[in-house]
Amino acid sequence: MIDMLAMGQQILASQAFSVFLGTQLTAFNDEQVELHLPLRNELKQQNGFAHGGVLSYLADNALTFAGGAKLGPAVLTAEYKINYLRPAVGSKLIARASVIYAGKSTATCRCDVFCVSEDGVEKMCAIAQGTIAKTG
Repeated sequence: MIDMLAMGQQILASQAFSVFLGTQLTAFNDEQVELHLPLRNELKQQNGFAHGGVLSYLADNALTFAGGAKLGPAVLTAEYKINYLRPAVGSKLIARASVIYAGKSTATCRCDVFCVSEDGVEKMCAIAQGTIAKTG
C-alpha cells in the first residue's frame, strides 16, 4: 500500500518555491489535502495582511495536490479562480482542498483557505475552485 502522505511530502519537498515559503503538507489522501504555511512578516503586504499572492499560491498548490490524489502525480493546474473573503491575519494559513468531480483526464477541485489566530481560531479568508489536468 502506498503511503500517500509521505509521497506527497516528497513531491512538496521537490518544489523549491514551496520549500522557500516553508509550506507543510499535513494531509494527503483521496478525501482531502491540507497544506500549512507559517505566516511570516516576509509574506505580508503593507497593511500586515497575508499577501494575496501567498493565498493564491497556497490555494493553487492545494487544488493541484487534490487533483493529483485522483488523477495521479503527473498533473498541472489548467485554471482556477479565487475569491478573497477577508484579510488574512494570524500566525498560520491552512488550505484544505478536495475533489468535486474527477474524470479521466481532469478533476474539478475546491479549496478553502483559513487564517489561524495565535490562539488557534480559524477564519475562512479565501475560497478557490480549479481544474486540474493530467500532463501525460
